[in-house]
Amino acid sequence: MKLLPTTVVGSYPQPDWLIDRAVLGAKVPRVREPDLWRVRAEFLEEAQNDATLLAIQDMERAGIDIVTDGEMRRESYSNRFATALEGIDVERPGSTINRSGKPIPVPRVAGPIRRIRGVEIQDLVFLKKNTSRAAKITLPGPFTMAQQAQDDYYKDEEAMAMAFAAAVNEELRELFAAGADVVQLDEPWLQARPDRAARYGVKAINRALAGVTGTTVVHVCFGYAAAVHDKPSGYSVLPQLADTAATQISIEAAQPGLDLGVLKDLAPKTVMLGVIDLGTKEVESAGDVAKRLAAAFKYVAPEKLVAAPDCGMKYLPRATAFAKLQALAAGAAMARKALG
Repeated sequence: MKLLPTTVVGSYPQPDWLIDRAVLGAKVPRVREPDLWRVRAEFLEEAQNDATLLAIQDMERAGIDIVTDGEMRRESYSNRFATALEGIDVERPGSTINRSGKPIPVPRVAGPIRRIRGVEIQDLVFLKKNTSRAAKITLPGPFTMAQQAQDDYYKDEEAMAMAFAAAVNEELRELFAAGADVVQLDEPWLQARPDRAARYGVKAINRALAGVTGTTVVHVCFGYAAAVHDKPSGYSVLPQLADTAATQISIEAAQPGLDLGVLKDLAPKTVMLGVIDLGTKEVESAGDVAKRLAAAFKYVAPEKLVAAPDCGMKYLPRATAFAKLQALAAGAAMARKALG
């Protein structure tokens, strides 16, 4: 892989003909939301395949090195996997308080959590068949799934998180066996609930990664830019993440104006650095991106950096997302050239 490779965090905007983006824009679904899809059930898989091809092609045309499927088949980053597990009552959801302090419907854990089938294996196979570039797939992390669930079975949040971790571990192993180049665990709630994260966040992540060989990423952030506008300039969880078994740590830095001195806490991990602000539709210049990357070199060697947007691009207009990916690729190339 070349110096300063580029990637996306996971999601890319779904076409308006596929999903009701106006309704989607008001929520991040935790339970199944079939009414969001504009395509009839018997045609949905074909439509999602076509949307995935468009996402892959956009990433390739923009010059992205490590591509995903854009999460075209998902209503959110987490609910596709979480609601496919045994032990989850999908007919009678539970409730929890979200990061904005509002009650929302979430998966209800009514029995032992078990993975009974591959959930994203075929998503990866489809991606691999349709790109020659490095392929990344994302999974919700066990800590975050535990925060997004109502526990009516374990009566012990840590035990529930460890059960989610075991399910994630089984999926991870199959994804790498199916040819994944990179698998990422999305753990935004580590930052939202730091006390619980300190108690068992790393433990749950390491259980999910146990025995896994391959490039793994843990992504943390302050929430989607579409939902969270005022973000702190520092993370409370970064020092702990250096203790995970993950190969890379993914953080957002552009929108919150992160003090990059915190990157020292992640040594010796590779850092997937957010250098594209998703809180604005204004498209960065290549020079902007190159400057943001260069600012990180003081704390992280260029060989240990991957360039990315802050977070998933799901809620941006597609034209804006594509232009931002072009800026990302051009800016990384500019920074690479400056290094000689």
